[in-house]
Amino acid sequence: MNKLRQLISAIDRRGYKAYKQLMGDYQFPDFLLRIDHVQGDPFADPSRCRIFVKVAETTIPESLFNTRNRSIALEDFLGRSFSHAIQREVQGDRGDGMSGKMSIALYGQEVLERNAVLIHDGDLELRIQIGLPADKRTVNARQAIIMLFDELPALVTAGLEPLKTGLRKVQQHVYSVEDQQTLRQQLSKQNLVAFIANGSRLPRCSGIDDRPLPEAIAFQAPESLTVQLEQAHGGTVSGLGIPEGVTLIVGGGFHGKSTLLHALERGVYDHIPGDGREKVVTLPSAVKIRAEDRRAITEVDISPFISNLPQAKDTCHFSTQDASGSTSQASNIMEALAAGTRMLLIDEDTSASNFMIRDERMQALVAKEKEPITPLVHRIRDLQQDNKVSVTLVMGGSGDFFGVADTVIMMDNYMAKDVTRKAKALAHDVMPEGVNFPAIKTGNLRIPQIQCLSPKYHQYRDKIQAIEKRILRYGQGEIDVSQVEQLVDNAQLTAIGYLIRYFYQQSIQNNPEPLDIVAGLHKALTEVERQGLDCLTPYITGTLAMPRIHELVATVNRMRNLVLIPHEV
Repeated sequence: MNKLRQLISAIDRRGYKAYKQLMGDYQFPDFLLRIDHVQGDPFADPSRCRIFVKVAETTIPESLFNTRNRSIALEDFLGRSFSHAIQREVQGDRGDGMSGKMSIALYGQEVLERNAVLIHDGDLELRIQIGLPADKRTVNARQAIIMLFDELPALVTAGLEPLKTGLRKVQQHVYSVEDQQTLRQQLSKQNLVAFIANGSRLPRCSGIDDRPLPEAIAFQAPESLTVQLEQAHGGTVSGLGIPEGVTLIVGGGFHGKSTLLHALERGVYDHIPGDGREKVVTLPSAVKIRAEDRRAITEVDISPFISNLPQAKDTCHFSTQDASGSTSQASNIMEALAAGTRMLLIDEDTSASNFMIRDERMQALVAKEKEPITPLVHRIRDLQQDNKVSVTLVMGGSGDFFGVADTVIMMDNYMAKDVTRKAKALAHDVMPEGVNFPAIKTGNLRIPQIQCLSPKYHQYRDKIQAIEKRILRYGQGEIDVSQVEQLVDNAQLTAIGYLIRYFYQQSIQNNPEPLDIVAGLHKALTEVERQGLDCLTPYITGTLAMPRIHELVATVNRMRNLVLIPHEV
């Protein structure tokens, strides 16, 4: 520590690059500071630092991190604690560029596996970014000493404070996550695809603020659909069990239909205590499907839904750089099936109307042979029968799906009602007579020409950069994932970029014949889950979060330069 102070004092008012002398390890009274990388300019990305605290010197019971899932939950809690400590203890702006800024990963309402805080090998490791202070591109030693010798020890103390004074809160966080995982594991055993506990608070503050709405109405399940599940720590919990099959969510506008669906799509993730959705769980493989105009599609078999296009365009190997609403929604379904989903979530508001239904009058006016689209209402039962895939669908403008639904839930002022019998009484047969649809198959191998997955920006440099949750800059192209709605964190998208590169590198090194996209990415993700996120990057960062296979595959499928090797089934 004293050596670090002397080094900083010695380079005062020298050029900013003199800070690079600080790289190395420095022992403080309560922690070890490791400066891994020093930025070369105050306007560049902040310097990467790590702090190590001996777990034995904290009051963390081993029972809170003795399994992988508990470790992830505890690391999440500590990351949030350190994030709050930075906001309280660090002054911030201290000059040009990034001067004085100190940051850790951004945490939302979901609990994700990250590499910002890790507990391993007897250490609690915190990874932060520090903008070393500059004054017109010269070293500002006085401010640097304040940051590293006053603020840094203060934030470490504040970040660890809950372990000394609020261990019950830490335990609640870990146990809540474990309860959610236990509930999710029971779904298939109970022939359910989702569960919403009574008392859950589903509405959010706004479309850009994912925190719970303070005055939200507490959810209550109708008696006919109420089930009971066991929690790992909280005993039995009652709530709405959505059964396998086709479920409709209906109701008037602004009564909570899309709010319920949004909670279900996020139910694939664990949530922090107090979120309101911490007892809302969905099958881990659930995928939200929507129309996605202008997305790129590369050789996807959309023939179960679209065929007989004008000019004899092939829909068994359909490709376009500018998809329509219907072709994109058909492709999204087929890609999700190939990635192994067992539950599709669809909202009428974000769907292509001609893909969803085709009423009697339109069928009478436009002959079947002139209409290439087989609407979802005609094929939704086949998804369950052919692929064991359930569908939960929000509908507010058409009753055509009543006849193919197993369960119909009405949202009335955010309260759920079972109206299945009433809907069935109003239903009429919408299936065309004398038509036998072929089975929905997803067996086509989609093997990429491996060079199209190269991250090379130019000869000596890779480019992998996530722009919010919208765009992944990868190699010489950009991938638009703004409509991949279950991608919840920029850190996931960053990890996806590195996972694609990992798949590319492994294919070059070990597999002269590259694997199918889904199989190859699944293998890469499994390996990273085993080794940890650090295996993805050539240097240590704290900016990655584990994605799901579904968003990983979805990103590759949206690459505009994706090229597949011709392959017969």
